[in-house]
Amino acid sequence: MTSTGKRYLVTGGAGYVGSVVAAHLLAAGHRVTVLDDLSTGFREAVPAGAEFIEGRVQDAARHLDGGYDAVLHFAASSQVGESVTDPAKYWSNNVGGAIDLLAAMRSAGIGTLVFSSTAAVYGEPDTTPIREDAATAPTNPYGATKLAVDHMITSEAAAHGLAAVSLRYFNVAGAHGAYGERHEPESHLIPLVLRTALGRRDSISVFGTDYATPDGTCVRDYIHVDDLAEAHLLALTAARSGEHLICNLGNGNGFSVREVIETARKVTGRDIPETAAGRRAGDPAVLVASADRAREVLGWRPSRTDLAGIIADAWTFARQQESAE
Repeated sequence: MTSTGKRYLVTGGAGYVGSVVAAHLLAAGHRVTVLDDLSTGFREAVPAGAEFIEGRVQDAARHLDGGYDAVLHFAASSQVGESVTDPAKYWSNNVGGAIDLLAAMRSAGIGTLVFSSTAAVYGEPDTTPIREDAATAPTNPYGATKLAVDHMITSEAAAHGLAAVSLRYFNVAGAHGAYGERHEPESHLIPLVLRTALGRRDSISVFGTDYATPDGTCVRDYIHVDDLAEAHLLALTAARSGEHLICNLGNGNGFSVREVIETARKVTGRDIPETAAGRRAGDPAVLVASADRAREVLGWRPSRTDLAGIIADAWTFARQQESAE
């Protein structure tokens, strides 16, 4: 650890994004404690060198003390479909957990928070690229709970001087060495495409082929998880007492479903069968972020914006997981 290293609590640090951010913090010379109940995370995803506490974010008060410089909060339930069928779980985990975490931080005198928010707060936007001042109209309980926490953080900053940054992600992809994406159930396009390449699925479903896009399929903004992690480290520096900064994170360019599948075929050298399916309710044709604020305020410059490179990193991780099973 360098002489300038700080001490951070990473909630949900055994999950996909949390583990990569924890690895980046350690590489920068900081001390990291991961708090995760392992309900969706993996013990082996906690980076070497991080202290690990198995526990719920609702119990953060047991573990927080004044020796921490900040909290990075990733712990949340995050499956959109499940949030529709079991909304109480999402309000309890995501909103209730955040209430308890903020109270624990206040009690311990920890004044800086970086929050993992989501583009789902915007719902179906009227215009793209989506800016932070776009109307928030989430179409599912997952997005609604994340928006509620954002509102809570704004109130906490005004009332108690919290220095906070919310980072609203679009589609995170890629991997950081041994740390990558593995959800069960999996709902994200790139890992599903790669599972098809590995023969673990018969085909990849293409939901809607008649959108007003160049090839008729939905267009989404993909961001490499390492670029995302770097934004979190910058957010720690940018946080100011009494202010709640909200930044979108994306690469600013969209790729269609068919572009992702075709690029994956080239990267993997595998045949990836696809099956046309009907549109899914609530799927906008195009979702692309404006990350101008993150560039201007955080000084963030994503450097891994090539789709083939993003998929190649995810493919390496997927094959590592396949060989380990």
